[in-house]
Amino acid sequence: MKALILNSGMGSRMGVLSSEHPKCMTEIICQDTILSRQLKQLVEAGIKEAVITTGLFDEVLINYCNSLELPLRITFVKNPIYQETNYIYSIYCARKFLQNEDILLIHGDLVFENNVLDEILNCETSCMVTSSTLPLPEKDFKAVIQNERIVKIGVEFFHDAMAAQPLYKLKKDDWQIWLEQIIQFCKTKQVACYAEHALNEVSNKLKIYPLNIRNELCAEIDTTEDLAIVSEKLRQVEQRTVYMCFSTDMVHSGHIAIIKKASRLGKLIIGVLSDQAVISYKRFPLLPFTERKALFENIVGVNKVIEQKTLSYRDILEQLQPDYVVHGDDWASGFQKPIREEVLSILTKYGGKLVEFPYTNDEKYIKLENRARMHLSLPDIRRARLRKVIKMKKMVTAMEAHSGITGLIVEKTVSYENGEAHQFDAMWVSSLCDSTAKGKPDIELVDMTSRFRTIDDIMEVTTKPIIFDGDTGGLTEHFVYTVKSLERMGVSAVIIEDKTGLKKNSLFGTEVIQTQDSIENFSAKISAGKRAQKTKEFMIIARIESLILEQGIEDALKRAFAFVKAGADGIMIHSRKKDPTEIFTFIERFRKVDIVTPLVVVPTSFSQVTEEEFKLRGVNIVIYANHLTRTGFPAMQNAAKMILKYHRAKECDEICMSIKEIINLIPEEIE
Repeated sequence: MKALILNSGMGSRMGVLSSEHPKCMTEIICQDTILSRQLKQLVEAGIKEAVITTGLFDEVLINYCNSLELPLRITFVKNPIYQETNYIYSIYCARKFLQNEDILLIHGDLVFENNVLDEILNCETSCMVTSSTLPLPEKDFKAVIQNERIVKIGVEFFHDAMAAQPLYKLKKDDWQIWLEQIIQFCKTKQVACYAEHALNEVSNKLKIYPLNIRNELCAEIDTTEDLAIVSEKLRQVEQRTVYMCFSTDMVHSGHIAIIKKASRLGKLIIGVLSDQAVISYKRFPLLPFTERKALFENIVGVNKVIEQKTLSYRDILEQLQPDYVVHGDDWASGFQKPIREEVLSILTKYGGKLVEFPYTNDEKYIKLENRARMHLSLPDIRRARLRKVIKMKKMVTAMEAHSGITGLIVEKTVSYENGEAHQFDAMWVSSLCDSTAKGKPDIELVDMTSRFRTIDDIMEVTTKPIIFDGDTGGLTEHFVYTVKSLERMGVSAVIIEDKTGLKKNSLFGTEVIQTQDSIENFSAKISAGKRAQKTKEFMIIARIESLILEQGIEDALKRAFAFVKAGADGIMIHSRKKDPTEIFTFIERFRKVDIVTPLVVVPTSFSQVTEEEFKLRGVNIVIYANHLTRTGFPAMQNAAKMILKYHRAKECDEICMSIKEIINLIPEEIE
């Protein structure tokens, strides 16, 4: 696209202001002239070539444009009889530079805000700027509109008309028809009229549509009074605020492009999502909030950076009341649609506007995101994440995984509700589920080597932190090596229970013989494990069986404080009762003494308690310990029964996940 700027007029109504230079060189705001502002806007919009027609003071104008040193290729065309003709003849003089191209036609005395230029450039058709909110001017252009198309343009039309400004985008086919008519007019000496007279002669062949900018700024400056009015409006425009929100920790060219567009609308305020908000719907951020905030503070065009604590914009918008909110158009559908609707509702209340730019779904950006996910799977990065997520969110959720595919289910399952997204923060590798998947009893029969292979299978295809069920930890000498191995693999935590002897599942309680270890022995095991650690991120969590074995809360608390003193990084309190009262009592009494050490619960029995209630009481980790196993195996058994019953697979198909869905769950590449 090429810009055509018409600057061959006399500018006589500007008086002394145009006595030594063309009207377009009149200063309007902050040392910007009408022309310098137009040219800078063209450059920022990505236009690389312009044709400028000249008349009086043509050398002054040319020297001035050259002095701006803008990356814009300008062809100057002088109208030699500018005193006797209108700009129709200037276009005629420049005709050889305007053939077979899309044209952005601008009068040289026109001042418009950036958003108007962006809107007109984004139009897919030929268009002219109009306004349905401005009164029809007496002496300026009006556009007659019929069947949503512009059929006449001139100062004399008042019926079926809208106020119009001489800012056009013209597709080359429409422009070529108009230009040929301009040439015919000039060849027949019709050179004192507007170029729009020629347009009106061929309007039935053109498809020019009105671009209704309503109250946005686009105005000509013909007099000193116009200058004062437009300058004040422009000052108001440049005081407008624009708000955008980002969650990214990798700023790429797509982000820079949309930031550049947004900054053209006014003073740009960037909201950076809090770590907690990012984790809740996307992935663990590679960079913490403070560093992500610093990224945006150092981008040209960003006026201010603030924290947005939730996915909802409500608090920010009600506080700042920005004139514009800018977002990619990808949230018009999907889980963010309710957030968009909330934004629109709030903007409507105070008169703000939503501006949406096409979302960039470039393959190279997808590769960047995949690379980031792979980075999160590295042992040193992964190991540290559990502590970080607890610090960021205060409470995290973990779902059991016993294979690569169940790990992927935990990794990728997201629940969308009211514009918010929820997902699991970590994975629990349970000895019960691992043993069950292998068809073995849960008595520590599956050795550590085999269980480590399960961890490897999960880690190869996922990125979230892993909490390992270490049963009793075995002999202290063996536990030391387990800690070293898990830490080296990138596991975030191991949970060991204070029992001895052949393992029996805790849910049997006192129905089977279970022996609780002494406080001294178990404390020594914890201390030995902590001494064996090489990093500070790895966590050893002590699981207390006092409530399972009906030893009472006093015993549980005594053990908890002793185990913390021995070095435990967390305490897991367990119960097989459906009534959570004793769990709540333990938590309350523990927190009165210790408000720092993370508390872990496994609500298999007391499943009616919500995560929010646990969080309010001071719980830091909620583990759903066996739910994929308990739902998966019955479903498989049911499928097998159906096929045996009906002697075919048709009835079973209805409960089967499609192969395509399974393939989409599994990553194509492991980098």
